Amino acid sequence: MELQEQKRVSLAYLPTPITELTRLSQFLGGPRLFIKRDDLTGLALGGNKTRKLEYILAEALAQGADCLITAGAIQSNHCRQTAAAAATLGLECHLVLGGEAPELANGNVILDTLLGAHLHWSGDNRKGEDIPALVATLQAQGKQPYVVPYGGSNVLGATAYVAAMEEVMRQTHSGFTHMVIASSSGATQAGMMVGQRHYAPQCDIIGVAIDKEGIGDTRFEDTVLALANDTAHYLKLPIHFDAKDVLLETGYTGAGYAVIGDAEREAIALTAQLSGILLDPVYTGRAMAGLFGMIRAGKFRATDRVLFWHTGGAPALFAYADALQPAQMTQSVMNQYPD
Repeated sequence: MELQEQKRVSLAYLPTPITELTRLSQFLGGPRLFIKRDDLTGLALGGNKTRKLEYILAEALAQGADCLITAGAIQSNHCRQTAAAAATLGLECHLVLGGEAPELANGNVILDTLLGAHLHWSGDNRKGEDIPALVATLQAQGKQPYVVPYGGSNVLGATAYVAAMEEVMRQTHSGFTHMVIASSSGATQAGMMVGQRHYAPQCDIIGVAIDKEGIGDTRFEDTVLALANDTAHYLKLPIHFDAKDVLLETGYTGAGYAVIGDAEREAIALTAQLSGILLDPVYTGRAMAGLFGMIRAGKFRATDRVLFWHTGGAPALFAYADALQPAQMTQSVMNQYPD
């Protein structure tokens, strides 16, 4: 099935550019590094979820939805982009955010508010556990809510990243030996796996796990595997994946989800200073730290060409300012900075 046949609404600025990270590659002494700038998709400061929302919200509109519901952590990039998409399409938006309402909104929270979203605080429940009750409340009010899955992670969201792999092929005719992605809710990696098998079989897709936890009672690797196979089936592609096909680096989760450590601080600072590109503290900062670790562990050859996918999230930098102050940087990290 041609991907162009899939229903979508236009929300993103595509194609996003690919840039070589020459100075960072030289500094690390590893393979040639490139970056796919999905932080530049354009919707309310961009991010990878915009691609997914194009397909997911086409279904919402087809079903006659008049409001959207989704969930995430307090600084969820997915929630911010969903709120922006709702504003673009004239839909009411409800965000179920983990934690408690802050005394002073910052980062994505203030953007959620500016975009007109209704915020519902859910304490320890940051993965949508409270959504069913909210659906019932809105339906009782005569509304027709549509639930956008956590992280945009279903076959529609994954389909967006099958299409994104086709986009890379059009831009570069591939030539990449590896692609590295922050992997948190699963659909981005799953879609890229399908796209890799279909468009770029010589390239490995490596997810860097962001969270120690799975989704519900399911191991995260199993979530990615199921999504990849379901997406291939949805697209009527003769592709099947086994557990060995899910390449997931799980050794870089540090002290847990959204806990910033020295590895993330180093990755964010060095990427900024050597490329002028801002990573976020939760997802791309951790994924880039994982890429640094893999390079230093000798997992790539000097002749390899590695594409890092920037999935966005820079607004969250402001919410983690305390963890990114110079005083928080260890001396060993500071000593690595070039003059």
